[in-house]
Amino acid sequence: MAQRMGPWGRRPAPDAARAGGAIAGRAGGETDAAGAGGETDAAQAGPPPSHYPCGACGAMLGYQPGAEELLCAFCGATTRIAQADALASAAAVAERDLSAALRAGGATADLETTEVVRCEACGARVTFEAGVHAETCPFCASPIVGETSPDRHVKPQAVLPFAIDAKQAGAAVTRWLGGLWFAPSGLSRQARTGALSGVYTPYWTFDAQAEAAYSGERGDAYTVTVRGRDGKPQSVTRIRWRPARGRVSRAFDDVLTVGSTSLPREDAEALAPWDLSDLRPYDRDWLAGFRAEAYTVDLAQAWGHAREAMERTMAADARRAIGGDMQRLHRLDMRLEGETFKHLLLPVWIGAYRWRGAVYRVLVNGRTGAVRGSRPWSVWKIALAVLAALALAAAAALLALAADGRLPG
Repeated sequence: MAQRMGPWGRRPAPDAARAGGAIAGRAGGETDAAGAGGETDAAQAGPPPSHYPCGACGAMLGYQPGAEELLCAFCGATTRIAQADALASAAAVAERDLSAALRAGGATADLETTEVVRCEACGARVTFEAGVHAETCPFCASPIVGETSPDRHVKPQAVLPFAIDAKQAGAAVTRWLGGLWFAPSGLSRQARTGALSGVYTPYWTFDAQAEAAYSGERGDAYTVTVRGRDGKPQSVTRIRWRPARGRVSRAFDDVLTVGSTSLPREDAEALAPWDLSDLRPYDRDWLAGFRAEAYTVDLAQAWGHAREAMERTMAADARRAIGGDMQRLHRLDMRLEGETFKHLLLPVWIGAYRWRGAVYRVLVNGRTGAVRGSRPWSVWKIALAVLAALALAAAAALLALAADGRLPG
């Protein structure tokens, strides 16, 4: 008789490992506070802690997007994820002092060790299921063959669980593809049939109170009447410039920057807005059945990106304060106080497709279904469109000539 297999080809765990509906086998990677001392033994810890056997049949449980439970795809049993109380939730997502963390090299934050595999093609570091040594990278579609290795990093404070499943994300991609002009038909077919990978992607958020002194010029438009070359009067718009200086201030809250170099930063950050009010304290139950990427942009690098974004915003504020029809901004001296940060995992559905040697990605916000992606252009479709436009123009010209009776007999 054939042996019963779990949904991913695994045999259910022995009866001794079952726990009557409770989550069993949650030992795994290790989390500790920085400075607690000693190396972790995560390399010998067994499966990553986000892979749990079903208490009813032993197959692997997975988080059910949009719910607060783990689902066994083999027998349908569900296990509710324990919810933290309000006080614990508030403490988990509290802001951390940025200056202290930067001085200590991040050592003031809690650390954790997880088992990850590194993609040699794009540099992504992602968690794989225990015992899996060969798979496809969700970020660049390159084959990954190798052993997992322990990765020690700042522990995420909070996670935003997936709210849409793979089917809903695929429907969002199909709608997005339907609006693309001049994309190769082959790529569209491949993208529609390709699988999406659910990945918890690392992000950093930053808060700060900003104040900036600026100096520049305000330009006000006025109109004068001059004589043209033909001697006729005509109106000309000119700009009257005058010095301007002042101060602007702003409270920045949750300035997001992606903690991954395996995704284009402009694409990953364009998935916003995120409903960060629904953040949950970090618990690997939310990660069950999904992959999670370890950050490759550390705290100092992420703060540099966030500070640049703050400076751009303050410059825009200064231009608005200068007013007028045009502005020249000569100097902006920004000062920040009370800088804080959080480290989060946000849900992203990722599809990576190879087309004629190049990698194209499509990203889907795992909460809202917003899509952002890259695509090639079909030279043949563009050429046919140009020819069609020329043919229409020629037909219109012939019709105009026929209406005027100027067509040759």
